[in-house]
Amino acid sequence: MKFGIFPKVFIYTTLFLFAVVAIAVGLFYQQFVAFYNAQQQQQLVANYQELYDDLRTSGWDREQMIAIAQQFADTNQTFIFRIMGEDETTLFRTQHRDAPPDGGTRMLFSLGEYTLIAENTAPTLGDGDFVVTAAFAITAIMVVALIGAAFFARQMTIPIKRLVADAQKMKELSPVEPTQQRNDELGDLYKDVHAMYAKLKDTILELEAENARRKEMEEAQRYFFSAASHELKTPIAAARVVMEGMLADIGDYKNHPKYLSECIKLMDEQSKTIYEILDIVNLDGNFEPQPEQINIGDIVQTQAKMYAPMVGAYGVEIKIAMPSGAICHVDPHLLKKVLSNIMLNAIQNTKPGGCIHVFTEDVLGAVRLCVLNPGCINEEILPRLFDPFYRADSARSRKNGQTGLGLAIVKKTLDIFGAEFGLLNTDDGVLFWVDLPVSS
Repeated sequence: MKFGIFPKVFIYTTLFLFAVVAIAVGLFYQQFVAFYNAQQQQQLVANYQELYDDLRTSGWDREQMIAIAQQFADTNQTFIFRIMGEDETTLFRTQHRDAPPDGGTRMLFSLGEYTLIAENTAPTLGDGDFVVTAAFAITAIMVVALIGAAFFARQMTIPIKRLVADAQKMKELSPVEPTQQRNDELGDLYKDVHAMYAKLKDTILELEAENARRKEMEEAQRYFFSAASHELKTPIAAARVVMEGMLADIGDYKNHPKYLSECIKLMDEQSKTIYEILDIVNLDGNFEPQPEQINIGDIVQTQAKMYAPMVGAYGVEIKIAMPSGAICHVDPHLLKKVLSNIMLNAIQNTKPGGCIHVFTEDVLGAVRLCVLNPGCINEEILPRLFDPFYRADSARSRKNGQTGLGLAIVKKTLDIFGAEFGLLNTDDGVLFWVDLPVSS
């Protein structure tokens, strides 16, 4: 059977108090008896000192001594005494209703030929009397001690029981509200346990979040490799069909130069896909950006010149509107990678005659770089555009040579920056924005 802490503390405290009282009684027994009897004798002397002095002034006259004794007896009716002569004759004796108890205190006062015998109604304290008196005293002491022990045990066990109850809730990871505790070691223990539990819950939440993030990453990785294998398999299968046709000299496949050129185009597309996959893999590693102060306008102008031939071929226009002194603190290599993919994506998704606007806006602590191209994207697929190999229009994207990795590379790169970015529909078209810090 489980024995709780309250009865243990109560019993141990009670036994300790019993032991202390018993030791005290054993050590001070003789001193207590001697002190008690001496006090009785002193009290007896003090009670009869007046009578003794009056009798000495009587000149030992019998009649006068009897009168003095009678007057004293009338005044102090509870006193018991007698005056005896040398021949054992009684000169005076109090007419007390009760005889003095056995073992009472008796004092003799010499009065020349007479003797004053004074008796006390309180008995002297012998062994038997002491046992009775001590038993009564110890009983009274232990009653008080038991009450004190119960109070002490209760005060000691209340915070411990509360802590045990809270610990049971903590074991189940249930909410536990700390309450005001005592300002001692038990109170410190209570606070420390609750602080440890709060840290444990925070750690569990962090682990759960990390586990969820890891599962999400594993799922994204599984999807990435599945999509990558599909993207790499398609041109390989197409090139194999073409080469098998050329080997068999079937129909148009006899024109080897034409179909070898087609195979080269397929391999070029596959090479481009592989390089973009490698970009994402490299960005997923422990890549450390090297930020520096750069002019955003210079970077944008450089990237726009690179795409000038494609802009002409697609029949679109790029307009750049930003101050010459727009400075940000980023890695220039990574920023060029972001701009390259964003501008390429905007060009490929703008109809002939359309205009792409590149501009900046001032925000708190950053410069917001914006790329706006005409058109509209279904709101349901907007969040998925940053997934690897996702294409809003798969057939048109393949025709334009899009791999579906451009925006995925943009997201990976900006995650390394720790920059805020977004893609949304506006009244003027599809807007991509990113906030670039102006200082480290």
